[in-house]
Amino acid sequence: MNNLFAKASEAVPKISAQSIRFSFKGATGHIVGNGVADPLPRGRSDTLIERIERACANTSPDTLIGGALPFDPAEADCLWCAEPARPAACDRAEAIATQGYSIAAEPSAEDFSASVAVALERMRRDNGWPGGLEKVVLARSLLVQAASEIPLDALMARLGVDPAVTAFRVALPCPEGRERVLCGATPELLASKNDATVISHPLAGSARRATDRTKDRAAGNLLLRSDKDRREHALVVEAIMDRLAPLCTQLSAPEGMTLSATQSMWHLGTRIEGKLSDPTIPSVVIASLLHPTPAVCGTPVPLAREVIRAIEQVPRGLYAGAVGWSDAKGDGAWYVAIRCAEISGSTARLFAGAGIVPGSDPRSETIETGAKFGALLAALGLPADAALEGLVQKNGET
Repeated sequence: MNNLFAKASEAVPKISAQSIRFSFKGATGHIVGNGVADPLPRGRSDTLIERIERACANTSPDTLIGGALPFDPAEADCLWCAEPARPAACDRAEAIATQGYSIAAEPSAEDFSASVAVALERMRRDNGWPGGLEKVVLARSLLVQAASEIPLDALMARLGVDPAVTAFRVALPCPEGRERVLCGATPELLASKNDATVISHPLAGSARRATDRTKDRAAGNLLLRSDKDRREHALVVEAIMDRLAPLCTQLSAPEGMTLSATQSMWHLGTRIEGKLSDPTIPSVVIASLLHPTPAVCGTPVPLAREVIRAIEQVPRGLYAGAVGWSDAKGDGAWYVAIRCAEISGSTARLFAGAGIVPGSDPRSETIETGAKFGALLAALGLPADAALEGLVQKNGET
């Protein structure tokens, strides 16, 4: 991946942060698409190849396509054709003072737990039936309202402190004329492509990290031994390998399942590597073919999507979709759009989800979503445990 970032950001002009259309910063480098950008005509995943070919017919060899794919492939994506650029320096992760804020949980922690119980009952009824629900990923939302505009540069710098994640921001359509972005720090690589090599590194199965070193390691080891989490993870790996297999002449997971970590969470992960039979297929198209995986939707995917529509109170939009970039050769990287928020001015809507399988505990799954909110809340200068209470808070007081 190192050379992907290097070749896309080499010898390009600096730009102001206000003109950024997309930005991805991780351990392997920093990719930015600048403000002299044209939106790719919005559409569904089944029209993606046609729209890319039409948009790139008269572009320069340096053109990048970057942006976001929605959770539901039937909804419209948000992609930009842009020239690469070097961002203005903002590497200091200075504290964000979010004054006079409120946090509203939608749904509340109690209602989310009840939704998990509903999903578990559905799986119990489906047990033994072909095509029945085996897993569903349920999400909840926090609506943060601050007294002043949320500083995106400072937020990106704070999110990028964790070397295990890729911090990202993607400009979104602004129907009311106000800047709107999807911003977050994702630990999960959906698909990267470099010539004929394709890599995916799905994560499924999570546990909150502890500040005490001994307890932290114990939490990781407990996750690694968890039958429930290992089953959840296996469903995701199997689905991705099944979808990649028709595209590849070679495909394997040489390291098997391993334990990985961000600063706030432990995860079960499996690195999948393949050789493409057609090296010209764009990475964004590979991402659209893999998405949504059981890691963000469930198993089987069509049924899980129906359950999500019926149970979740807040539409996902681009949350749990994919964010990333492709260059003129089709090389690039696309990540699962998790641990993120849609931000406009002083308002931020955060999302977090948990995979529900037989054996899940509603209270534990609710705590897991709260832990997943923690990194973004902390980056915003807010109490990292606010999501665990599910109550409206003002200035840190319940």
